[in-house]
Amino acid sequence: MQVQWYPGHMTKAKRAMKEDMKLVDLVIEILDARAPLSSRNPDIDELGRGKARLVLLNKADLADEAANRAWESYFKEQGVVTVRADARRRADMKPVQAAVQTACREKKERDLRRGIKNRPVRAMVVGIPNVGKSTFINSYAGRACAKTGNKPGVTRGNQWIRLGRNVELLDTPGILWPKFEDEQVGIRLALLGSVKDEILGMEELSLKLLEFLQNRYPEALEARYQLSEADTKRETAAVLTEIAKIRNCILKGNRPDREKAARLIIDEFRSGRLGTITLELPGEEQGS
Repeated sequence: MQVQWYPGHMTKAKRAMKEDMKLVDLVIEILDARAPLSSRNPDIDELGRGKARLVLLNKADLADEAANRAWESYFKEQGVVTVRADARRRADMKPVQAAVQTACREKKERDLRRGIKNRPVRAMVVGIPNVGKSTFINSYAGRACAKTGNKPGVTRGNQWIRLGRNVELLDTPGILWPKFEDEQVGIRLALLGSVKDEILGMEELSLKLLEFLQNRYPEALEARYQLSEADTKRETAAVLTEIAKIRNCILKGNRPDREKAARLIIDEFRSGRLGTITLELPGEEQGS
């Protein structure tokens, strides 16, 4: 299943980001905790070269807690200041404030040596579509100052947001990269909602999710859809059909509505109703 989505405005946004990067001290990279590597735009490393970095593992409440700890350790071992959070929760922003100061320690020390005091940290917030950049900014600021939405493409232009005297944030549109070299990366991003659903085959995508859940989280399928252990070991297409019957996704003639069931399963994964699930772990090959 090949997934690609790179609308024209992303090329323009990337050019603007390259220019604006000259104005900032810190890059705050928002990743989806359910797939941190797949949701990490490889272009950011090049664009943010030489800048202080902070990784926020967002939507950690929807991810497997053991996996959250593993990913936090993974990034910290690379020397990246890392925080995991649910950006909708104001309380989760307290560790972010400390992390910003930690990430910018060298910058502040340089300022002091130059006699510059109390200059605010200028931070750029980056990430792919639908990882929660604007939600993070609103929670961090304690007010609604960035547009939010549960679909990709809500933020289309850059905007500066002042947070008191200590931090200024630059919100940027979510940008992907032109081609997903690894098919699994495209599938994970589609499951996370970072690619527009309108371009996807939802039934085929749901089969990919079911296959993953059968291997990694069979208990989630059993609990959510009242499936037996034997049911979860059946052919993936048969599992989708069974869920359609259980959830009364039925067409005329008493035929299972597999498309409706597929959308239901994907929606329940995205919302967390299927349970806390992580799609990839540190150390795994990207294609696995």
